[in-house]
Amino acid sequence: MKVSVNYDVCASTGSCMQICPEVFEVRKDGYLYVLQEHPGPELEATVRLAADMCPTAAITVDD
Repeated sequence: MKVSVNYDVCASTGSCMQICPEVFEVRKDGYLYVLQEHPGPELEATVRLAADMCPTAAITVDD
């Protein structure tokens, strides 16, 4: 699984970070960072939920 973010549409709301802090982090500078581009299978469900809950649909999860 590969996680990517379209930073052109990302609003850094932090909803993804609240759902899956192991993979997503909004830092003090206001930008979203992907902590793991290739998270393990144990995080797949929460990563997909974070992508689904993104208000701007900026997160993509590829198999």
